Amino acid sequence: MFYEDVCETAAYIRERIDAVPELAIILGSGLGGLVDIMEDKSEIPYGEIPHFPRSNVRGHAAKLVFGRIGKTRVAAMQGRFHFYEGFTMKEVTYPLYVLRQLGIRNLLVTNACGGINRSFRPGDLMIITDHINLTGRNSLIGENDERFGPRFPDMSEAYSGELIGKAKAAAGKQGIAYKEGVYLLFPGPCYETAAEIRAFAALGADAVGMSTVPEVIAANYLGMKVLGISCITNMATGIATEKHTHEEVLRTAGESSEKLCAWVRQIVQDW
Repeated sequence: MFYEDVCETAAYIRERIDAVPELAIILGSGLGGLVDIMEDKSEIPYGEIPHFPRSNVRGHAAKLVFGRIGKTRVAAMQGRFHFYEGFTMKEVTYPLYVLRQLGIRNLLVTNACGGINRSFRPGDLMIITDHINLTGRNSLIGENDERFGPRFPDMSEAYSGELIGKAKAAAGKQGIAYKEGVYLLFPGPCYETAAEIRAFAALGADAVGMSTVPEVIAANYLGMKVLGISCITNMATGIATEKHTHEEVLRTAGESSEKLCAWVRQIVQDW
């Protein structure tokens, strides 16, 4: 039934677009402005797409946007689904199955997150080199359908070295400073305690957030190449001196959006 649902969703979308995109982008909290650099846009609200989940998190517009960045056709998820909203992991990652069914093989995933590495500052952009999943859940648990991917997918290169190289080259062309680091998935929706952040640092995490990892696992399973970029919107608990708010996250993400847009435009143009 899951496979049939994915096929039905993909067929619905395919009837409403002119061509298969080459790249999918998932836009994190406050980073939806990336769609502004797209041309020849068309939009499909999530609420109109068969079998798509429904999200109500502020900073997420909840629509699928198709268009071009330069000559590259792009599908952008302006809003994602989170485990903390009560979705199952299969629901959180459902759009990835649909995007792959459409024929998309490359994924750029972005997020807003907290900095653990003390050399980071709010507003920094970080290339994700690897991740740690602390939810105790995996988005591939359950019966496997070989039509999607293998039972035991490899995760030794969860974030494509090739795409990371392209991102670094594009940053050099634009004069954009960036960090590199390990992203840790915390289930949320509360922010982390200072003791938890100390533990995460000891595990080797450079940043912490509440998304991305389930999608990246599913994308690798589906045979997609992944590039991940995080926007450090705040320093984590015990490092920051002020209390955390979602408004703070959205504000800092918005301020960094222009730099991120320039970077993404260059990455896509050099695709």
